[in-house]
Amino acid sequence: MTKNLTKLWAGGMRRLLAIQNRAAREALHEAGRRAPDAQAMWRNAQTAVAQAAAAAAAAPAASEASVRPAPAARSGAPLRESRVGPRAAAWAAGEWQRAEHLAPGASRALAYGLYVPPGLPTAGMPLVVMLHGCKQTMDSFAEGTRMNLLADKHGFAVVYPEQSVHGHPHQCWHWYDARQPAGGGEAAAIVSLVDTLVHEHGFDRSRVYLAGLSAGAGLAALLAVNAPGHFAAVALHSGPAFGEARSGVSALDVMRRGLHHDAVALVDGQLAGRSHPGMPALIVHGGADAVVAPVNAEQLATQFLRLNDLADAHGVRQGVVSHEHDGEGYTVQDYWHDGASVVRLCRVSALDHAWSGGDDTVPFHSATGPDASAMIWDFFEPRRRDAVDDAFDGELAAGAG
Repeated sequence: MTKNLTKLWAGGMRRLLAIQNRAAREALHEAGRRAPDAQAMWRNAQTAVAQAAAAAAAAPAASEASVRPAPAARSGAPLRESRVGPRAAAWAAGEWQRAEHLAPGASRALAYGLYVPPGLPTAGMPLVVMLHGCKQTMDSFAEGTRMNLLADKHGFAVVYPEQSVHGHPHQCWHWYDARQPAGGGEAAAIVSLVDTLVHEHGFDRSRVYLAGLSAGAGLAALLAVNAPGHFAAVALHSGPAFGEARSGVSALDVMRRGLHHDAVALVDGQLAGRSHPGMPALIVHGGADAVVAPVNAEQLATQFLRLNDLADAHGVRQGVVSHEHDGEGYTVQDYWHDGASVVRLCRVSALDHAWSGGDDTVPFHSATGPDASAMIWDFFEPRRRDAVDDAFDGELAAGAG
């Protein structure tokens, strides 16, 4: 009888703790105006949870120490937490600003979150643009990638444009449709947002970087092709190869099977005779990805080798050196030219359709594999775009593709 009462009591306590933890998370999202507010709320909630947990451990021990051993005092799975600490760390110690940007000619404003690390002037600060995947928000992407923690450590700002449910019911970017007002309009709005933030905050125009996951990677590739002068480097995580999809149906086909046409020919068709200034690219993909087939990563690597003039119709050009090394459960292949890695391909063998080395308590992020956020900044940090070339922006505005 005592044992049954204890089980009921312990079960009730676990439910109470779960409710408190969930309430803390919801409060964090509501308190996203400033990081210190979110952190304080998280600490207060965690203190209450810890006190309740201590009471839960002490009470049954006092009444039943002679009935059962200590290892049996806890039943059921513990509350899940990130392997790297409280999820409130996604907001880190700086300032989290939410706003909307209405690009010229746009019919709908683009929501975004801007994270700025504390104690540093924004003048001359690098800026990383993070494009989320389907069924994600600016909050969940910041939470899962923990990019803001790196921003505090290395001194760069992060902006998270957010697709609205009015733009797409699953908040997917229209990476496969370069026409207005779909993917072309979304890409143009992001370019306009970046230009506005650089002007308002004084961010370093030569050090604006672009990263995306899944559909966000698809839109990042569209921007890398059509607005290269605005970005110094790009990172594509679990993204589809570009140039072939023209509709939702064909986009799904590319995601599941890869390109049917020659990857280099598709790049040349996208450029339509224009001279591309090049775009250093990091490509990360999971070997167990059942949403975007891993062959897309191989095809993207070929396409960015072409964009950087490191490949021709016959393959990698002579003089381009490829280095490959193994990590724990992953391989990294670098294509070097003039002493620097220009295209880097990371294959994570056991990773599914999720951000590598992320917070696996957040959907579409996995603890499996290397820390993709750290890999991305390591790749971005030395890159510079010496001059902004606006020659390609007309293509975005016109919706070519």
